[in-house]
Amino acid sequence: MHYGRSKAEAEWVVLRIREAGGRADAVQADLAAPDGAHRLATHAREIIGERLDILIANAGIAKAATIEKTTVQDFDALFAVNVRAPFFLIQQLLPVLHDGSSITLVSSMAAHAASELLPAYAATKGAVDTLVKQLAFALGPRGVRVNAVAPGVVDTDMSPFTRTDAGREGTLAMQALKRIAQPDDIAAVITFLSSDDARWVTGDTVRVDGGSRL
Repeated sequence: MHYGRSKAEAEWVVLRIREAGGRADAVQADLAAPDGAHRLATHAREIIGERLDILIANAGIAKAATIEKTTVQDFDALFAVNVRAPFFLIQQLLPVLHDGSSITLVSSMAAHAASELLPAYAATKGAVDTLVKQLAFALGPRGVRVNAVAPGVVDTDMSPFTRTDAGREGTLAMQALKRIAQPDDIAAVITFLSSDDARWVTGDTVRVDGGSRL
């Protein structure tokens, strides 16, 4: 797994996976840097060798700002991490992606529902949706499937407002299912898309948002 800043949290996840009988390693990378994805791919190949069956590109950043308040620096950072990084990570790992493997990216409800505070972030996720279709078409002859999940509001550090009464009320008001999503709710769908059960699914972005803004 890749981490950006929190080495301790990454090592905690690795430990849990190993305790459950799995294999895991933590690799640090700055995906905002021009060569960040290339460096990450190099480190990953040192660990996995010459065969990769499942790639989940879920690193991302968000920045809430109106059009008027969005800076060039924030705009470039959003596209660097959310769009450029997964594109070049996949590019650099193509030689080791096994025929029949699966790639899953992370889009967002924001790509499909307008928000005055997320225009730049939403644009990056719209780009992810387009990228999924292009990659699925290009890699389809190899049997490589490419999909994305589009979560709604999830109880993570990227959505701290869910921990306030007003934030929870606003979130629940726009959802058909009346609870706040947890990371496991999204991970379960990613697991499905990565499995052979989804062998005939590619080029799709699956909404995992509890019925938000129906």
